[in-house]
Amino acid sequence: MPQGYGDSVREIQSIKAVPRILETVSSMTGLGFVCVAYVTEEAWVTCAVLDKLGFGLKPGDPLDVRTTLCREVRAAKAPIVIDCVNESVAFRDHHTPKMYGFESYFSVPVYRPGGEYFGTLCGLDPKRASLSDPATVSTMTLFAELISAQLESAHTLAEAEAALQRERETAELREQFIAVLGHDLRTPLGAIQTGVDVLKRKHSDPGAQPVLERMERSVGRMSALVDDVVDFARGRMGGGIALALYREDRLDLVFEQVIGELRGMYPERRLVTTIQPNLRLRCDAGRMAQMLSNLLKNALVHGSADHPIRVAAHSVDGRFYLMVTNHGPELTDRVSAQLFKPFWRAATEQPRDGLGLGLFIVSEIARSHGGEIDVLSAGSTTSFRFTMPDTA
Repeated sequence: MPQGYGDSVREIQSIKAVPRILETVSSMTGLGFVCVAYVTEEAWVTCAVLDKLGFGLKPGDPLDVRTTLCREVRAAKAPIVIDCVNESVAFRDHHTPKMYGFESYFSVPVYRPGGEYFGTLCGLDPKRASLSDPATVSTMTLFAELISAQLESAHTLAEAEAALQRERETAELREQFIAVLGHDLRTPLGAIQTGVDVLKRKHSDPGAQPVLERMERSVGRMSALVDDVVDFARGRMGGGIALALYREDRLDLVFEQVIGELRGMYPERRLVTTIQPNLRLRCDAGRMAQMLSNLLKNALVHGSADHPIRVAAHSVDGRFYLMVTNHGPELTDRVSAQLFKPFWRAATEQPRDGLGLGLFIVSEIARSHGGEIDVLSAGSTTSFRFTMPDTA
């Protein structure tokens, strides 16, 4: 194959209709050789071929373009159709028919998207054939136009796939950057926390304690944000949320600790719990605590302050259930469909602390446990329900 023409051959080879077009043209005209060729001023290259005459040309094989009539077709941008070379004033003394020994011949231009010349749909046979009939010429022209249209579709698809690949690469680099940044931020945050701990022990000045406590809370929020970013990057890069699975014999105590911490942070809010005692589950207890914490924070932020938030957790009939319910306006289907997407916020929502990753991370924890998370909103209540197989 001449160097640099492989892409053009592959373009034609990728069009599934081309072999059927060649077979149809051969059957319709009686020609024993039909092909699609890529043609430039310097080269003629076989792209697809139906060869019943034994010429031996295969896709990628070249001919000297000077020995073909396709060069004339390219120059004139018009078909050449010959029923009988011996009766053709224009071609009976031409070197091409003599070289290849054909009596009947046609060549119809094929164009790229935008009108650029690609090559020809052509055919020949040592026997005479009726090719110049208007209906036959029109049909062969239509087939050439169909190939041109398929080239345009393939070109559009290739551009779309290239753009998608670039977007994927950009997204992967972005998420790798987020993961590295999140990892590298933990070291200075750890140093700040250590410094705060030292200062709290060494300074008994009552005026300094509130400042140190605010610093400690800020470090905690920043650490939580870093954890969210790292979990987000892992989830989006295909690794999923990392789990340390083992049998937790007192998951109820893990949940009660999370609830107690949030009661301390939101003393004005009422949390009502129905948690099965001695709750056992094979899971990552830390991740389950993170899931409950994220769901509760979401309910505390978005739920009505006039009603309690309810937490229920239990195992029944081989499945584990965790549900967090709050009061508030009913969610629309559109909003429900977006809730577990990263960084998503409702258009009317005011900016709040956090990155908008809490529910996305909940969904990733659910997926990593082989479970499901869904939202049920009706009337004045909204519930987030997590279920997974109970394999304890």
